[in-house]
Amino acid sequence: MTKSAEGFARIAREVFAPIYPVIAEQVLAWSGIQSGLALDLGSGPGFFAAALVEKSELSVIALDTDPAMARIAQKIAAGYRDRMIPVIGDVHCMPIRDGVVSLIVSRGSIYFWEDRPQAFREIERVLRPGGAAFVGGSFGTAALRNDIFREMRLRNPDWDRDVARRSGGATPDLLRRELVASGVAHSRVREEEAGLWVEIRKT
Repeated sequence: MTKSAEGFARIAREVFAPIYPVIAEQVLAWSGIQSGLALDLGSGPGFFAAALVEKSELSVIALDTDPAMARIAQKIAAGYRDRMIPVIGDVHCMPIRDGVVSLIVSRGSIYFWEDRPQAFREIERVLRPGGAAFVGGSFGTAALRNDIFREMRLRNPDWDRDVARRSGGATPDLLRRELVASGVAHSRVREEEAGLWVEIRKT
């Protein structure tokens, strides 16, 4: 297990933990989906995936490229029997069959995807008809965003600069252009007070 994976998991557990159930409830309400197979892209230690399991009847694949993250997620998944499944994989070429996933979520990893149009095509490929995806960088609510920013500024003096750099690489206008380039049929960018989401639906 790498030091970076351990540190990321600690921050997720100590600072970001309150946002996962809030965001889980949001995407479940937006999608209207409560059962079937879900996919958490760039799942890290698996806290968001676990929140989806707790808030719905979904089974959730927690997909991450980092084997160290998958090992941490495996420990969390043990508490959910077979409803949370950590998988090592890349969003640009997912090890998942066409048209089998009801709900796709991702919180934060979109800023690190090397080829977002290709990732958007992969998301559309694995979604089943009637499925929905919400991938972005929201903090759940404005109040939670303020709380996290306050704590992260104490832990990381470069926090604001880091956030600006990441968000600057995935502005709403750029994401809209990348969605057009991807060729996905039904998509939009949702700009919320606490962040933004790319929404992709499959009819």
